[in-house]
Amino acid sequence: MMTTTTSKNPRIQNWRFTWETQTLSPNLRLFLFNPSTIPSIHCRNLHVSLQNPHLLIITWIEQNDAVPVSINVPIPRVLFDVDAPISFKALDDHIEIKLVLLLPVDHPVVVSMLYEDEDDFGCSKTLVMDYDTECLSAMNGVDFYCRSCSNRLNSSPIRDFVEMPSENWQEAADNWFGGCCTSFNGASEKLVAKFANAYNCVKGTCYLTSTTVTIHKEDFVGCDFLAQNGSGDSESETSVYSESNYKKIVSENGKMQVVTANSEDHRNVESAPSCCAHGVESAGNSFEMLRIHEDCETSSLNRKYVELAANQKSFLNGYLGNIFMVKPCNRSKSIQWIEFSCPQCSALLGAYPHSSGHALVDDGVRLFKYSVSVHSPVGRSSEMFRKYSLEKMFANRLVENAKEELSFRTVVRDLTTKSPLLQVILLNPNSWCSTGYCLDAEKAIGSISKLELDPVVKILFFDYSNGVKSQARILEDFVTKNKADEVFMLRRQIEELIESLVSSMDILPSSCSSFQGLPLSSLRR
Repeated sequence: MMTTTTSKNPRIQNWRFTWETQTLSPNLRLFLFNPSTIPSIHCRNLHVSLQNPHLLIITWIEQNDAVPVSINVPIPRVLFDVDAPISFKALDDHIEIKLVLLLPVDHPVVVSMLYEDEDDFGCSKTLVMDYDTECLSAMNGVDFYCRSCSNRLNSSPIRDFVEMPSENWQEAADNWFGGCCTSFNGASEKLVAKFANAYNCVKGTCYLTSTTVTIHKEDFVGCDFLAQNGSGDSESETSVYSESNYKKIVSENGKMQVVTANSEDHRNVESAPSCCAHGVESAGNSFEMLRIHEDCETSSLNRKYVELAANQKSFLNGYLGNIFMVKPCNRSKSIQWIEFSCPQCSALLGAYPHSSGHALVDDGVRLFKYSVSVHSPVGRSSEMFRKYSLEKMFANRLVENAKEELSFRTVVRDLTTKSPLLQVILLNPNSWCSTGYCLDAEKAIGSISKLELDPVVKILFFDYSNGVKSQARILEDFVTKNKADEVFMLRRQIEELIESLVSSMDILPSSCSSFQGLPLSSLRR
């Protein structure tokens, strides 16, 4: 969203414009407003005209003033009908103007005609993990810097980069090989377990997801991490991951049984096909110590198991891969996430997993892509993470979740306390917007052809971070009745999102910044 400097002319000072359209809308709407002006009363003889295809001129006469007021508004790069009549009207808190579009703003013809470099177009580059991996691998060693203060985070350049699987990678394996009775001798289960067994955070290697980069704790310089709990060797302590607590699944006499290592108890599982053991434990606990039978139908003497370490068990439910926005099914009760801040400016950079008896579960620290840079000084045009921001990453994940879950209602909870802090309702994922302050005639010439529409999502939201219990109970009822989607994020991220949503409300007049009693805002995607 473009923001121009405010005019020094007192007659047009504080007049703000916002262009808005939707992907399938035939109109481009302009909102023109000033908090201290009531257009329906103060703007007489309103007139709108095109000086050229890039500039709109709006004039009117104020009360008790014979000299007309003239405002210049640059038109964004779109294809609109210059011969079509321009509709406009003065309302109580804004002036609304409509232009007729020839093609939607994101139509391929519009992109090819108006944008010489398609990379400059708002939706041409999305958050694609492959793009980051290729660029980082092509660099001769990478240093990571805090985006807020340019402080260097790692002690030596990192040269190895590995892509982490998507959060639903375990489900994808089941879809490919077939799950349960349809699996080829447990191929899916073997693949999942062996892949998890191969996961190990190594010094000098960077692990990439769509929203984070993971670096080994020993690669950081000048950073202190939470010390190990208790005394002595953590491996000797008994925890939820200890060898004495493991469970295994075996097949005897055509029935699946769960055997606890420190007990002789055998719990029968449903007798149907011997490979059906999914009802034994909930998804979050079934991998405390996973042992996979090589062939459920062979003799009990021919058994082969794959054992998983503590960090690998938690990795199986996708939780350790991506901490930016966590779904309930990926949240582990045995792991606590500790915020990781820049040692120089204290800006939030990421988080790392902590568990009983372990300083870091897998020795990996997750850094959010929007909080780090791979160049110094920060802000260079070649910066590969420059398009990442908290708002954009949240909006993209919000749209992805809406497509997957078919739910447009989301409740964002504190990752640590599980308290609801933000309610979000996705209204329109395909909106386009550009905003700024109105210009003098001499300044308008330099702004011609520079204004662009940015892709945004339209959102209704409500802030529950004030901690009022009555509001929290209302929200819990809302989640139950409407089957709203739930996600978990770090509290500082949620508070920053709320600030962004509140500030984005200013780009529209007050009459257009709420809907059905809820605040209406937008986030870039």
